[in-house]
Amino acid sequence: MKTAVACAAVLLFASCTANAQSGLASYYRGIGRSGEMTCAHRTRPFGSMITVSYRGRSIQCRVKDRGPFIRGRIIDVSTAAARALGIIQLGVAHVLIE
Repeated sequence: MKTAVACAAVLLFASCTANAQSGLASYYRGIGRSGEMTCAHRTRPFGSMITVSYRGRSIQCRVKDRGPFIRGRIIDVSTAAARALGIIQLGVAHVLIE
């Protein structure tokens, strides 16, 4: 019984971390309502919510576009999302997305 519980825990942990990515994020002036936290991702489904974390700050943003189209970047966030994360001044930052 303990083995089954341990296996289930490992599988649950693996499935949670399988969707996590870390890499460079930039921001864009998205078309949409002012203050809306949206993002562009290459593969995540439109309308899905992504948690983006940077230096202890985490936000949730909705995938509304495809991108980024610059090599080495994994996500583009809207200006409002970048402001909430504290990456406006940086322009590009290393983030974790889930």
